[in-house]
Amino acid sequence: MRLKDKVAIITGAARGIGEATAIKFAEQGAKVVVSDMGLENLSEVVEKLEGMGAMVLAYDVNVTNRDSVKAMMDDVVSKWGTVDILVNNAGITSDAQLVKLEEADFDKVIDVNLKGVFNCAQAAAKIMSENGGGVILNASSVVGLYGNFGQTNYAATKWGVIGFTKTWAKELGKKGIRVNAVAPGFTMTPMVAKMPEKVLDMMKGKSPLGKLATPEDIANAYLFLASDEAAFITGTVLSVDGGVVL
Repeated sequence: MRLKDKVAIITGAARGIGEATAIKFAEQGAKVVVSDMGLENLSEVVEKLEGMGAMVLAYDVNVTNRDSVKAMMDDVVSKWGTVDILVNNAGITSDAQLVKLEEADFDKVIDVNLKGVFNCAQAAAKIMSENGGGVILNASSVVGLYGNFGQTNYAATKWGVIGFTKTWAKELGKKGIRVNAVAPGFTMTPMVAKMPEKVLDMMKGKSPLGKLATPEDIANAYLFLASDEAAFITGTVLSVDGGVVL
């Protein structure tokens, strides 16, 4: 068990990569905290985790709201004593070309994908600092490394997350806290699966492997970075993209 008895919080855990990560962590012995917008959206993943015999807590959390984040963190600590791992997975898109991008759409992506990551990491880092260490993992993207047509706001946030990661690794290392990011490529999430076949083929064609990642592929990267096998890795960005170059 690579994460035996570790308390792990995964945001945006209702589906896709977040759900896969929660299940992967539970398989490796973690006590899993899943959060998302609306408890009803978490019911399926909670049922799966409980069916595995995992210890699980679920929270309706808006990551852009600091009080909402703090309430979750405080309750987790009251029940399970600490927070060992945070996976900042929650994120949204609202795409448009630069000249057509509405200010409201720019702001909401920045708010969730940057401020939300900041809010969760700050709250978790305070707990981890008091308890001798931990791991913070941030969701970046190949879009944050290379940019992407029509994703001004999203690309900016995913590049910003890399800046967070490297800065926090420097600041928190002395507290025993490791901070890393994962940069997924095109991944077959439920949202992507609904795209037209020709779009999926185009996405597959960008990878030398000729296929999309599965959510489990990304979850495996989070598992490695969360585990003691990555004990000397901090401040890095792990691309899990099948060799794609945008």
